[in-house]
Amino acid sequence: MNPLTGKVAVVAGATRGAGRGIAAMLGEAGATVYCTGRSSRGSLINRDRPETIEETAEMVTKYGGVGIPVRVDHLDAIQVEALFARVKSEQGKLDILVNDIWGGEKSIEFKRFWELDLDKGFKMLRTAIDTHIITSHYAAPLMIESGKGSGLIIEITDGDTLNYRGALFYDLAKTTVIRLALAQAEDLREHGITALALTSGFLRSEEMLDNFGVTEANWQEAAKIDKHFIASETPYFVGRAAASLAADPNVFEKTGRAFSSWSLSDEYPFTDINGERPHWGCYFAEHVAGTPEASPQPT
Repeated sequence: MNPLTGKVAVVAGATRGAGRGIAAMLGEAGATVYCTGRSSRGSLINRDRPETIEETAEMVTKYGGVGIPVRVDHLDAIQVEALFARVKSEQGKLDILVNDIWGGEKSIEFKRFWELDLDKGFKMLRTAIDTHIITSHYAAPLMIESGKGSGLIIEITDGDTLNYRGALFYDLAKTTVIRLALAQAEDLREHGITALALTSGFLRSEEMLDNFGVTEANWQEAAKIDKHFIASETPYFVGRAAASLAADPNVFEKTGRAFSSWSLSDEYPFTDINGERPHWGCYFAEHVAGTPEASPQPT
């Protein structure tokens, strides 16, 4: 039996990237996964991207789980409340919540903070932080009600340290998510529910592949454009990290902390979908740390 058979998960922000990889690999481990987001067939929010929640749900099922797509705007509390009411009605419980709502791709500006567009910056904070808070607000009571003391909330971020990420609003968005995990962990401690933060390494997402003009079949060619891309990982790698956390009976020992896909691959026996074990931590220490790239500055 797969380790997550019988478990119910919600992956908020499952349309593409890390969210899609996590949903698929939770399915690989046997979970029923509600795949939420705003881009669905017939209603693409980002016209530049073709991915939909229905495609993600189909991938979950293909990998061995049960995928259920639900169109949700996670800034709309009414829609989020309805999502978890549906999960309760259909499943009677919630075991895993993954908060990967982001939507800030077009708002990132690597400039000095006084040169930033405030409207873009505050929109980023709203889509990358408020959505997580709203979603956990309505998910936590269902986890507590399940009463098994084994729930897990995973906050997806970028980086597992407090080092500056090169742009004020982006830095606030990603470090605040780590702090959200800590705050939720403290409030949920008495219920035995785990909350933690998780980051991927250099993510070989659909959008990143397109930006470099390559596919998963020839992705190494992109290293000619960005040499560090050679150490990248697919979204399934962080997906298997999330699935390993969810299957760990002692995961509560990790509550409140931040983890990376590569460090968890040292602890749990998983590889990327192609059988490789990329390790952004080791690569960064050897090739990036101590160079200007380690602390990008606005230009």
